[in-house]
Amino acid sequence: MTAIDGPAGRLLLLDSASLYFRAFFGVPDSVRAPDGTPVNAVRGLLEMIARLVADRHPTRLVACWDDEWRPAFRVEAVPSYKAHRVAREVPGTTGEEEVPDALSAQVPVIVEVLAALGIPRLGAPGYEADDVIGTLVAREAARPAGQRAAVDVVTGDRDLFQLVDDDVPVRVLYPVKGVKEMLAVDQGVLAERYGVPTGRAYADMAVLRGDPSDGLPGVPGIGEKTAATLLRRYGSLAGVLAARDAGDAGLTATQRTRLTAAADYLAVAPRVVTVAPDAPVADVDDHLPAVPADPDALVALAERWGLTSSVRRVVDVLTDAADAGR
Repeated sequence: MTAIDGPAGRLLLLDSASLYFRAFFGVPDSVRAPDGTPVNAVRGLLEMIARLVADRHPTRLVACWDDEWRPAFRVEAVPSYKAHRVAREVPGTTGEEEVPDALSAQVPVIVEVLAALGIPRLGAPGYEADDVIGTLVAREAARPAGQRAAVDVVTGDRDLFQLVDDDVPVRVLYPVKGVKEMLAVDQGVLAERYGVPTGRAYADMAVLRGDPSDGLPGVPGIGEKTAATLLRRYGSLAGVLAARDAGDAGLTATQRTRLTAAADYLAVAPRVVTVAPDAPVADVDDHLPAVPADPDALVALAERWGLTSSVRRVVDVLTDAADAGR
């Protein structure tokens, strides 16, 4: 699928944790710094950024960040949310995430390298990267049509399919194999693969079917295909619930019973599944940096961690992109 530019170019939003986890497990841990420290996640993420900028030609770029991996407002709504990924309970928090030690040690390096490159890294207190992405998408969609950038969201998390919107346009680039093969998800792909016509309908489907990887139980007995069928029939989750309450003949007795038994879950689950469109995300200059923000620091980081070739590739593609935009 070819790239689509908006009147104001293209905004590339990276789901950073999703991508560096993918890099960590996809790049051999034999990739190490001169002192023997694994840097496979750092190297892999840099290579992803270089390839994405070269292939997608964005005019703007943001690395979206998890300031909170398991937000309290989601846990309050559905306590099982990501509970299976809690490594350790920490008083006053929703717990410490289970992350391999070899990856945890690389995250500060990623932070330093992004800063030295001049690639903005944006989070929001109490929110996930998903919410940062949702907020930046909402801000772009709110611009006058002639001033919008097309938005490409890069993530390995299907939850963000809910943001797909052909009118803005917003597409999700979903890695199939590394970043060499990406599935560009638009409304046509949602209809073909999942039987739902819009991103909003995908979110409603996710509520109904649940998601074991996030600890969301869903409605027992209602899987993806049944959920999609109900949403096509009634238009939205609200429409499905209205049909349930009205005893609509389009629902079987079993479906009505299941939806009724799950009423408490269905009342709160949309708050968990739906990404926030209004997280307190800072306004920054997100245009591609033509030159590194801190060249000396970047050289020092590249030498210390054995990242010279990867850093050079990122710098070169950023420079080429800036030159092409002049």
